[in-house]
Amino acid sequence: MRTDNHVEDLLHRLAPQVLGTLVRRYGNFDACEDAVQEALLAAAVQWPEQGMPENPQGWLITVASRRLTDQLRSDQARRRREATAAAQEPPGESVTPAPGDEHPPDQDDTLTLLFLCCHPELSPPSQVALTLRAVGGLTTAQIARAFLVPEATMAQRISRAKQRIKTTGVPFRMPPEPERAERLRVVLHVLYLIFNEGYTATSGPELQRDELADEAIRLTREVHRLLRDGGEVAGLLALMLLTDARRTARTRPDGALIPLAEQDRDRWNREYIREGVELITHTLARAPIGPYQLQAAIAAVHAEAARVEDTDWPQILALYQLLTRISPNPMVTLNHAVAVAMVEGPGAGLDLLRTLDADDRLAGHHRLDAVRAHLLEMAGDHDAARSAYRTAARRTASLPEQRYLESRAARLAAEGL
Repeated sequence: MRTDNHVEDLLHRLAPQVLGTLVRRYGNFDACEDAVQEALLAAAVQWPEQGMPENPQGWLITVASRRLTDQLRSDQARRRREATAAAQEPPGESVTPAPGDEHPPDQDDTLTLLFLCCHPELSPPSQVALTLRAVGGLTTAQIARAFLVPEATMAQRISRAKQRIKTTGVPFRMPPEPERAERLRVVLHVLYLIFNEGYTATSGPELQRDELADEAIRLTREVHRLLRDGGEVAGLLALMLLTDARRTARTRPDGALIPLAEQDRDRWNREYIREGVELITHTLARAPIGPYQLQAAIAAVHAEAARVEDTDWPQILALYQLLTRISPNPMVTLNHAVAVAMVEGPGAGLDLLRTLDADDRLAGHHRLDAVRAHLLEMAGDHDAARSAYRTAARRTASLPEQRYLESRAARLAAEGL
């Protein structure tokens, strides 16, 4: 007998495939999503009691298609769509099929759906929200809680994104080959943003939002399953696994932040590390090098060090130098400065950090002040370090980060007495 948890996990995985099939057939994103939600609800109620159908995906497609067809038939203002839907689906009552009485599953449209949700016509916040709603299967309330905004605000954001897709007439198909690489870059960036917000929340009382990190990993696994030859897809998945492996070691029982250098490495997820190292080792050997692969390689060096003092900082520095050449950005420079400090001394790291002072993209960002404070502390300038820690604490909206930075400043003040 299958468990309710098994049904829930299966429905979570099948939802984007079913939605993709309906959007490809009928084109109305909003109506298709409503129909899929009804089918998922019917499955959640019926399957645990009546048994799993032989073809779960086909069952969901059949039920959702019938619900959508009924909706289109009842809407007199959409008679043309009604005729199209009726021609594509045989007439029938709006009932769920018996086990075994369902259409075979169509092609897997998950990747096409991801490309649609990450269309460049949408703003980055809309891309993230729509991806989590349509492909991730998170409710609007869950997404709103994750980003600390009212549910009504998130509902409007998602609704506007769907309306934008409708008014611009974006077709539900894979983009043509010349556009595909650029669109895939956007998809991976959206998944990266979702993971980062889950791994280190930008605001709120919790350091991590586990549901977002988990969903980003799950979706990236799906993209990797569909694009086995994608070196950057494998690199991003490896980066997520190697980074998320530290999750349970990053906080104390009271939620306080534990920095990387002080974490109990025995608590790291060894299965994630094994999988991540295997992924990045394999892809670096066969695919053109990209920024996600290099970040994953850096994470692998950290993960393979049994103790913090065993970290191969020269190798990390070399990887950051390569990353700076192929994908320069201020966050890369920020982390590069730490690697420089660990190899060449804090003075050299601070020199590199000063190149960011005039960069508007990091102006007022707490991470620049936090890294500067860390390097100043390494250099023995405790007064300047204490001031930088306090500035960083004022600038972050994350309570765990704020408390950690304040505690560093307080410790340096106590040592100076």
